[in-house]
Amino acid sequence: MSYYIKEDIRRVKTGMRQSIKQMRAELDPELKKYMDDAITDTFLGSTSYIRSDVILTYVSTDIEVSTERIIQTALDDGKRVACPRCIDGTREMEFYYIESLDELQPRTFGVREPEDDPARLYNGTGYPICIVPGLSFDRWGYRLGYGKGYYDRFLSQYDGWTVGLCYSACVQYKLPHGRFDRPVDRLITEKYLRLCEDIRPVKGGKKRK
Repeated sequence: MSYYIKEDIRRVKTGMRQSIKQMRAELDPELKKYMDDAITDTFLGSTSYIRSDVILTYVSTDIEVSTERIIQTALDDGKRVACPRCIDGTREMEFYYIESLDELQPRTFGVREPEDDPARLYNGTGYPICIVPGLSFDRWGYRLGYGKGYYDRFLSQYDGWTVGLCYSACVQYKLPHGRFDRPVDRLITEKYLRLCEDIRPVKGGKKRK
């Protein structure tokens, strides 16, 4: 029975991904820029950003909430910025520090990635916040990713704060998720910043500090 349930969930997620990708691809460029700017302004003004000294962030593609101004502003503010690089032959990734957007070059799936430089490998130090990509999020912070599992694997070992950036039209009330899926702590859209952890049912009787 569980096998069929999993297959049904996969079909549902696949259909949702296709629908949301199409909707984002058809966004009016001016509207997208307006929403990107509003989301970026909220993030840069948030306590989470101000308190952090390390920003782990995806490098945006055309259909995603843009992270370019976040990256540049964080660098200008003297924060350390690290971006993901996929490990060849696996479904895993590592984050590497960058000093400029110009260092990012198209690689896996055409996404811009940093160089494989051991001296710049993120090692878990500092007070980080991770900006997690998602096609959709729900009110508790669970996300619909791209189905490859890179971020799921990284987040399973990551102990810092997380934030999702998403257009409000892509936010769902509830998304299907597994017991090991990790929701984001904060969700930012062009309309609001939601503290997902504060409204999420708590397992084990305690919240993260």
